[in-house]
Amino acid sequence: MLSRNDFVFSIGYDGPAAIIDGQAKKRYSALSTKELAEKGMFRAAYSSAIWSKDPKEVETVLEIYNKATNSSIPETSLMRLFGVFPTEVSRAIVL
Repeated sequence: MLSRNDFVFSIGYDGPAAIIDGQAKKRYSALSTKELAEKGMFRAAYSSAIWSKDPKEVETVLEIYNKATNSSIPETSLMRLFGVFPTEVSRAIVL
């Protein structure tokens, strides 16, 4: 399984390997899920929430997203909106 930071900053997959945004990882890896969402990094924040498996973190991301975009999307739409799905990948390629 990928580390939290590799999962949060993955930008795609090449077969069995995750492709990681190395600059974003270096710059923002210390931020919590809530801090990522507050900075407007919603995909990374949602990835962090998924990785933590804590429903409260997903709710936090959804709340901050809906407030920032003045919308009211349901939680069930986040996975499709951000294109983030739990996956079992053990190899990472950092760009």
